[in-house]
This record gives sequence, structure tokens and C-alpha cells, in this order.
Amino acid sequence: MFQRELLIRNVTIAFFSPLPLGEGPGVRARRPDNEPNAGNVTDRLPMPPACLKRQHFHSHKNRVAEFMRPLIPIVAIVICGSLLTTVSVAAGPLPNYPEHQDLSYYLDAERKRHPIRTPDDWAIRRRQILAAMQTVMGPVPGDDKRVPLNVEVLEETVLDDGLVRRKIAYDTEKTTRVRAYLFLPKTEQAKSSAVLCLHQTTRPGKREPAGLEGKPNLHYALHLAQRGYVTLSPDYPSFGEYEYDFDREKTGFRSGTMKAIWDNMRAIDLLQALDEVDGERIGCIGHSLGGHNTMFTAAFDERIKCLVSNCGFTRFHKYYDGKLVGWTSPRYMPAINDDYKNDPDKVPFDFPEIIALFAPRPFLASAPVRDSNFEVSGVKESIAAARPIYKLLGAADNLQANYPDSAHDFPPAARQVAYEFFDRHLRR
Repeated sequence: MFQRELLIRNVTIAFFSPLPLGEGPGVRARRPDNEPNAGNVTDRLPMPPACLKRQHFHSHKNRVAEFMRPLIPIVAIVICGSLLTTVSVAAGPLPNYPEHQDLSYYLDAERKRHPIRTPDDWAIRRRQILAAMQTVMGPVPGDDKRVPLNVEVLEETVLDDGLVRRKIAYDTEKTTRVRAYLFLPKTEQAKSSAVLCLHQTTRPGKREPAGLEGKPNLHYALHLAQRGYVTLSPDYPSFGEYEYDFDREKTGFRSGTMKAIWDNMRAIDLLQALDEVDGERIGCIGHSLGGHNTMFTAAFDERIKCLVSNCGFTRFHKYYDGKLVGWTSPRYMPAINDDYKNDPDKVPFDFPEIIALFAPRPFLASAPVRDSNFEVSGVKESIAAARPIYKLLGAADNLQANYPDSAHDFPPAARQVAYEFFDRHLRR
């Protein structure tokens, strides 16, 4: 299996920009009353001695987070097993691909096409996709943003069968403290698989996956914990108890999307620090906003070993007939409007490429056929476009899709498919 990856720390990008807000791609109508309502902040409580002992954990093995920071000169880090080697790469603008479904080739600096026949060929296109995403989202932060987690337990409740639910708070950077629900199942295993559970566009935020509010079909953090997984359900910036100002001058993040990616990477730091978790068996799941949030995070963080996106995406051209305004709020990617004028022909990446980035990791796209937000034919086209890359890396069976007969929802049969997908790929 292909393990080598070229990680670009610094990239010259020809089309960087500031990064705006609709309600978001997973919300059909824009309703002022659907804006998040940050709840009262609970006073911090002492941490029980048994909880999260390595709370200052703030590093991870694979520095995937350091892909392509937009500075000069370009430096690449080649990782082959545990060997790291630095090499210089010629600086220059990122190649502009005329479309994003054809993953059979890559472009060199002179825009000459080269067929993708080997994993090394794919590694070149892969780097370019990750760089293109950051022209829109902003750069993935480096270790200068990583601070001790300083985890605190705010509440603890013992549920049926000994399942423990903890409300916790932790730092993702110097100015940000996130609240989340952590579920710890009662198990005889020394270490369990874990799943990061990301919520949809909803006022309660983390409380919906945790089973405390919202639709029962979206209580997947609780459901997976009942199946024996450690699960973590955090708030997305501006939802639940997470008050957040998206002003990029204040935050240093060009988009809400990249801020969420960083928060999720810190959530994985937290999971890997838990004595109860096998840090090599971490998955991620989400519905709607949580679905593409899952995908964006997994693109930049390979510690996510298996992922499920429900109602999370379609090709940009198929999203409301190419009208991309829903992707452009401050919570998401303002540059899609500011720099690319909501034109899917101009946006420098698309979901077929994102899916291919996951290879060879297991990915399940759950895409209801009557989803009015994320049109199903664009999902099918994305899966078909990415499949040759999975085959190239010897993992054709790891790319799966399920098309339930429902609207924008996660019905029981579809959830069962998703949960069993995790069982096959995350459990020993």
C-alpha cells in the first residue's frame, strides 16, 4: 500500500484572497431566526482525576496539518515510513485545472498534461488539490496555533449500561475554548475505537448528535457510543455554546471552514490523548454541515482512518444549478463569492477531488435520492470520478456509497449502513 506523501509547507499561490454568509450549503432557505443562539457558559468544574490524564497533549504523529502554508520559498517534506527528508521545489503558480472530474492526469508548471499511472503521479495531483483548497479556505495552521488542551469536565452523567456522558471544555488555540460532549462506553477492551461526530446547521449544535435535542435520526454520537465507540461531539463555531467572531483580521483564519477544520484537528488531538482510545482507530461522521465538515477535515488530517458523510455534498455545478451563494457565508468560504464570483467553473477544487484525497482510507457517502440541498447525481458523479484513484492505491472496496430513498435526513436504515461501515473498518 502506498504510504509516501509529499507535504508542502510553503506554496506560492496566484489567487489568495480575503475570505462571507448565507445560511450555509445544508440549509435551503435563509431565515434570520435560524442564526445560532449561544447558550450561557457553564462555570468550569474541577476535572476528575481519572479523566483525560494527558490533557496537555498538543502534537500528532503525521504533520498533515502543515500542508501548503502559502509563503515563499516552497519546501517539501517527504515522509516515507518514519524517514523525513527535505527537498526544494521550484516556486510558481498553482496549475489551473479546467474541470475537476477528470483525475486521470496532472499538470506540470508549463501546464503540460501527464497521465496518472502510479501513486507517485497521483501524489503530485494530490498536493495541487490540497493547495487549491487552501486558496479558498486559507492555510491550515501550523504548530504555532497548537496550545495545551487544558481539558475540564463540566458535567458527568452515567446513562444506561454504564455509558458515561461528559460535557467537557478544551482549548483549540490561545483565544478559543470549545465545549463538547464526550461519551465513554463501558467496555472490557483496554482501548476502543473513537468517532468524531459533527453536527448539522442547527441552533443546539453539539447537543443534537449527543441525543439531548433535535432529531432522533441525528443522535449518532449517542448511537455509536451505545455500540461501544468513544465519541466526541463538539460545537461548530457560532453554534451551540460557541460564540465566535468570524472577522479574519481578529482571528487569523480566512474562512469559517478552516477554523472548523482546525478545531476538529484539535478534537482528534484530544481523542488520541485519552487512555480509553486507540489513537490509530479514529473515524469521523456528520450530517449536512457535519457531512462536508467531516470531509474537509479528513482531507487535511489523515489520522481520520474512516469517514461517513450523510447529505454532505454534491458537485458544485449540481448545487442549486451552480448557484453557490450558500457556501459563501463567514461560517464557510467567503472567497467563493469574493474571488470566484460564485462561479463553479472558477472555483479551483470540487468534491470529486476531495473524495480522491481520502484514498486509500474507507469513505462512505450516504446520499438520499430526494435530498433537495445536495443533488444526488452530483454525488454519483463525484464517486465515479474518485473511484480510479482508489483502484490505483489498491483500495477499490474502501469507497462506498448508499442512496436511501429519503429527503435531507439520516433515516434508520441509512444509519445502520453507516454504523456497520465503521464496524468493518475501525474495529479489530
